[in-house]
Amino acid sequence: MQSFRSEIENPIVEKDIIDLEKKIRLYREGKLQEDKFKSLRLARGVYGQRQLGVQMVRIKLPFGRMTTQQLVRIASISDEYSTGNLHLTTRQDIQIHYVSLDRTPELWANLEKDDVTLREACGNTVRNVTASPEAGIDPEEPFDVSPYADAAFRYFLRNPICQDMGRKFKMSFSSSDSDTALSYMHDLGFIAKVKEENGQTIRGFKVMIGGGLGAQPALAHTAYEFLPEDRVIPLIEGVLRIFDRYGERNNRNKARFKYLIGKMGQEEVMRLVNEEYKALKSHSFEIDKAANFDPALPEVKEIPDFVVENTDKYNTWLKTNVFQQKQQDYYGVYIKVLIGDISSDTARALAPLVWAYAADEIRVTQGQNLLLKYVRKEALPYFFSKLDELGLAEPGYNSVADITTCPGTDTCNLGISNSMTTAKVMENVIISEYPELLFNTDIKIKISGCMNSCGQHGMANLGFHGSSLKSGKNVIPALQVLLGGGTVVNGEGRIAQKVLKVPSKRGLEVVRSVINDYQANKEENERFNEYYDRNGKDYFYQMLKPLADLSTLTPDEHIDWGHQEQFETAIGVGECAGVMIDLVATLLYESDEKLEWAAEALEDKRFADAIYYGYASFVSTAKALLLDKNVKCNTQAGIIQDFDTNFVAEGIFNFAPDFTTEVMQINKHKPGEAFAKEYLNKALLFLQEATRYRKEQRDLIAPASIKNEA
Repeated sequence: MQSFRSEIENPIVEKDIIDLEKKIRLYREGKLQEDKFKSLRLARGVYGQRQLGVQMVRIKLPFGRMTTQQLVRIASISDEYSTGNLHLTTRQDIQIHYVSLDRTPELWANLEKDDVTLREACGNTVRNVTASPEAGIDPEEPFDVSPYADAAFRYFLRNPICQDMGRKFKMSFSSSDSDTALSYMHDLGFIAKVKEENGQTIRGFKVMIGGGLGAQPALAHTAYEFLPEDRVIPLIEGVLRIFDRYGERNNRNKARFKYLIGKMGQEEVMRLVNEEYKALKSHSFEIDKAANFDPALPEVKEIPDFVVENTDKYNTWLKTNVFQQKQQDYYGVYIKVLIGDISSDTARALAPLVWAYAADEIRVTQGQNLLLKYVRKEALPYFFSKLDELGLAEPGYNSVADITTCPGTDTCNLGISNSMTTAKVMENVIISEYPELLFNTDIKIKISGCMNSCGQHGMANLGFHGSSLKSGKNVIPALQVLLGGGTVVNGEGRIAQKVLKVPSKRGLEVVRSVINDYQANKEENERFNEYYDRNGKDYFYQMLKPLADLSTLTPDEHIDWGHQEQFETAIGVGECAGVMIDLVATLLYESDEKLEWAAEALEDKRFADAIYYGYASFVSTAKALLLDKNVKCNTQAGIIQDFDTNFVAEGIFNFAPDFTTEVMQINKHKPGEAFAKEYLNKALLFLQEATRYRKEQRDLIAPASIKNEA
């Protein structure tokens, strides 16, 4: 590959991009271990695809916010490096596919020209911080949560405490009790609250902790009914430090934060979080209220001549896709995007329309749609007509006909059966056979290509995830059916229950059966989950059981949606988190690298960062020696304790009183210059002694090996 050099003005970003290019070159030359390289590229938003030799690139949009110029930039990037398609995700990111690995540094540099990043969009990091897309214009919100989501994104980007955790970590900020950012399914979820104290209105958040979807979903628990706004960042920092130290690192299926809560208990986890308080970089973090998150508004201009061709569609669109903002005379407009895919040509055509008649801000929603803001009432008919020309004026936002789906087997290594085409055909059935459901926002259908719930099937009223069934000697594509999940309010949610599996091509009949029965048998004003609870899981199992009968299979049902060939399972290795590197030499190299970063942080007077890099070096060095002794390593806390047992107690290394006390000075001191220097000197000395010890051990082994060979 040709060497690439960035011309980005920000030296930190430039260093990131040049480092990625360097590591790609070393990998191509066989000088960088594949697993180590995979971990690095994931933290730069570069993710392996089902198809060999190409990458998915995840573009990180904090709380889904972008300008029209950024949208145009991303569209151009997709044209040049990808397929001309933008895929909107449930975490308010944009993904592009089929990208050459060698071109990713150049791609990233071009994105950064409009302040768009890939950093930490994948890997064992803090993933994209999400928020209610309506934040700032929500009539129900006590205040705009956008500045808080933005502060969390900026504070933890490149933060040493969350660069190599046991697993990914997800956060959200909801603008009101409606909880449209889904706090109950996040590691940390924040819901905006206010209270009166001494005649003053105090801002804060209800805090939910330990939620998550995946193959084993868990609902979050309440950590605080009201946490003052200045304590949000310190709380997150404390939680991340504990997750980094105590989180599982061997079994990735049990490594999410929800499992640490389940293992240790919420009370113990919060006790440890509070113990970190002294060592935090920020004990109180004031959000900059002077920062203006109000987008540039459109100028008042004359509306051109136009014709609304379909007035019925327009009236339906007004009811389902448009709402009045808290700002008088302005309206929010949702764009319903089928399966979250929008072409680069359509995105480029949308940008000038938004610039002219809406605010210069576009939000990606958790349902894989778009939200436009500050459209004037008199401009709505014209706005609709232009959107309709672009194919972006389909009614039914957030309705039964607005199905969420992940890419599934189209591009994902973990996909078992198709989800994208399945979603398309289901939407067609609902729109053509149940047009009244365009107005129903009570029932949400969500589809994932596997059990890992990227399409959020685990919180759906009616959910599906990709699977397979054995029929004689054949394997057929299947869908696991789930019912009864969803958002309640104020941090409460429901996990969908598994009912049964059916062949994938019968998923349409599942939808028809459930909807028909609901419409025929629901009580007056009974919502879907109330109807589900009243009847119980077995009622739906019996209803759908005939669809699971494999004795009636047709030849077509051996072929998955969107395919022509016979179905076969082809599941790869997932890359939702970085892999672990256990080679001793690599770990010692990483320890040295962390101390270099610590020295840079110390020079910049970022004392808390320097200390944490020193801590990470201590742990990495100890792990290297333990692995060299064939001691199985897992959590950071376990590594520290095991080093005492296997090296200090045996007199090989001397620490007073022990290694644990030495390393855990990290949470006993405020992060000042004097302690940072002392701590880093000790970490460096430990690395030097460990390197010497390992060389001595290898020298002892070498003559014995030669003698045996002789």
